[in-house]
Amino acid sequence: QGIMSVEKKTAREPCCSKLKMFLAAMCFVYFAKAFQGSYMKSSITQIERRFDIPSSLIGFIDGSFEIGNLFVIAFVSYFGAKLHRPRLIGAGCLIMAMGSFITAAPHFFQGLYKYETTISYFSASNGTESILPCLTSGSLAQDEIPTKAASSSLWLCVFLGNMLRGVGETPVMPLGLSYLDDFSRAENTALYMALIQTMGIMGPMFGFMLGSFCALRGHRSSGLRLPKDSRWVGAWRLGFLLTGGVMLLAGIPFWFLPKSLPKQGETETVKKSNVVEALAKDFLPSLKKLFSNTIYIILIITTIIQVNGFIGLMTFQPKYMEQTYGHSASRAIFLIGVSNLPALALGIVTGGFIMKKFKLNILGASKFCITASLLTFSALLVQYFLQCDNSQVAGLTVSYQGAPEVSYQQNTLISQCNMACSCSLKHWDPICAASNGLTYASPCLAGCQTSTGVGKEMVFHNCTCIGDSPFPYANMSAVLGQCPRKSDCDYMFKFYMAVTIIGSFFPACAATPGYIILLRSINPELKSLALGVHILLIRTLGGIPPAIYFGALIDRTCLKWGTKQCGGRGACRIYDSIAFRLVNLQCFVVKAKLLCLAFQKRTRLEISFLISVFVTQCNQLISKSMIFKNMFNHIF
Repeated sequence: QGIMSVEKKTAREPCCSKLKMFLAAMCFVYFAKAFQGSYMKSSITQIERRFDIPSSLIGFIDGSFEIGNLFVIAFVSYFGAKLHRPRLIGAGCLIMAMGSFITAAPHFFQGLYKYETTISYFSASNGTESILPCLTSGSLAQDEIPTKAASSSLWLCVFLGNMLRGVGETPVMPLGLSYLDDFSRAENTALYMALIQTMGIMGPMFGFMLGSFCALRGHRSSGLRLPKDSRWVGAWRLGFLLTGGVMLLAGIPFWFLPKSLPKQGETETVKKSNVVEALAKDFLPSLKKLFSNTIYIILIITTIIQVNGFIGLMTFQPKYMEQTYGHSASRAIFLIGVSNLPALALGIVTGGFIMKKFKLNILGASKFCITASLLTFSALLVQYFLQCDNSQVAGLTVSYQGAPEVSYQQNTLISQCNMACSCSLKHWDPICAASNGLTYASPCLAGCQTSTGVGKEMVFHNCTCIGDSPFPYANMSAVLGQCPRKSDCDYMFKFYMAVTIIGSFFPACAATPGYIILLRSINPELKSLALGVHILLIRTLGGIPPAIYFGALIDRTCLKWGTKQCGGRGACRIYDSIAFRLVNLQCFVVKAKLLCLAFQKRTRLEISFLISVFVTQCNQLISKSMIFKNMFNHIF
C-alpha cells in the first residue's frame, strides 16, 4: 500500500551491528527496570512498618506503578511507533530514575524511626536504670506512653515515585519489542526476546538480594535488636538510590541509536511514508480491527488471570514466609532472590530454545503453553498442603494454659495471671518463654516482675503467667522476641521452597511462546498498538486490583495491630496463618461449564486458548491460596 518499500539485498551482519547494540541496550534496561521493580516489592514490608500503614494501603501504593502506566500507555504505544522509539525509551529511563529518587526522599524529611514498646524505664537512686515490666500501681497508663512518632502523609512521596516509575516504564516493552521484531529475522525474534526476558529475570534476583541486604541494616537509634521482630525496619531508602542510578545508566545508549534500521540480512533501511497526519484518523479503526481478533482477546483474558495471581503472590510472599514459617523479612527476600528467580530465568531460556529448536507455529506454541500451565497448576496444588501451625502466642492463638484458641479480640490478652498489672493491650513487644514454648505479647502481659541484662541479653524474671502453663516446674523467665517454630516447620519449609522452584520454572517456559503468539496473531502494522493495549488492560485489570484486594483480605486476618502515637491503628504485627483451609471449588465448576459452551463453533486454535484460560484461572485460585493459605476462613 505504499507505506513500505524495501530493496532486499543479502549481506553478512557485522558482529556489533546496531541491531545487536539495541538488543544489548534492551537487555540492560530490562535488567534495570526489573532490578528497580523487584526492590520495590522486597521493600513493601519495610515501607508498611516505617509509615505504619495497613496492607490494603500498601497494596494501593504498590498499584500506583500501574496507575502511572495507564496515563500514557495508549498514547505511547500508538503514536510512539511513528516517532523515534529508542529516544522515547531513553526518556522513560530518565523518568524511572527520578521516580526512585523521589521514593527515597521521605527518609530525608522524616525523623528517625522509633519502634513501639511497653517497657518502662525508671532511674534508681544510684543513677542506674531498672526496668519494671509489671506496674502494679497503675500510676502510668502505658497505652498513653508516646513511644512512637506519629506517621505522616510522606508515604505519598512513595506513591508518587512509584507512579512516575510506571510512567517511565511505559515505552520500554511496546516500542522496544516492536522495534526488535521489525528489524530482526523472524527465526531470531524468539531467541532475542528470550535473552531480553532472561536479563529481566536476573534483575529481580539482584533486586531481592539488595532488598535482603538493606532489610538487615536497621538504624541503631530505632532501639530494635532483632531483625525477626515484626517491628523491624531496615535501610530501605538506600536501595532506591542505587536502583535509580542504575536506571540512569541504562537509558544512555538509547539516545544514540537510530530511528530505524535495515532489516536483518538486508542492506537498505526500511522506509516509511509520512503518515503522522493520519494517525488520529486511523486510531479508532485500528482499535476496532484489533478487538475483532478473537485470539488476541483470549490472550488478554488469559494474561489478566495469570497476572492477578502473580502480582498478589510476589507482593506478599515475603510476608507470607515470615508469618507461616517464622523467617525474618531479610531471609525471606534473600531466598526468593536466590532460588525462585533463577528458576524463572532458566524457564524463559528453555521456552525460547524450544521455540527455535522445533520451529513451533502458533498452534504448537499454544499447546506448549497449556502443558506448562497444567504442570504449574500441579506444583501449586502440592504447595497448598505444605503448611505450618500458627505461632503460639498466649491470648491470640492459644490460651494462657497452652490450649489452641484463636482470638481476634484484645480482651483475651488479659488473664488472671496478669490482671494485677497495668498492661497495655495495644502494643506488641513479644517475649519468649523457653520452658513452655509460648510467646507473650509483652513482658507485662506475661506478668514479669523484674528484668536483668540489656539489649539482646535482656531476660525477664518472675513471670506469673509462665507459672500458669501446663508445666508445673517451668522456669518463670523469658527472653526478648518470639519463640521459634517447631522443628517440623523447618522441615516443611524445605519442601515448600523445592516445590516453589519447580512451580517458578514451568510458567516461565511459557513466557516467550506467549509473546510470539501475541506478535504473530495480529497485523504487523498493529504490533505496537496491540502490545500497548495489551499492557494497558493488564495494568488496569491485572496489575492494580490484586495488590489492593489481597492486602485488604490479609488485613482482615490480623490478630494483633500495632499502635501509632496518636492512637490510630498501625501496621499488623501477627496474622492468623491457618484460618483458610478450603478453596471455593464452585469457581472451578462454573469455569468448566463456560469452557464446554465455548467449545461450540470454535477453531482448534481458539479451543487451545480457551483451555489455557481455564487452566490459568485454576492457577490463580491456587496462587491466592498460597499467598496466605488458610488465612481467610475467619472472613467467611
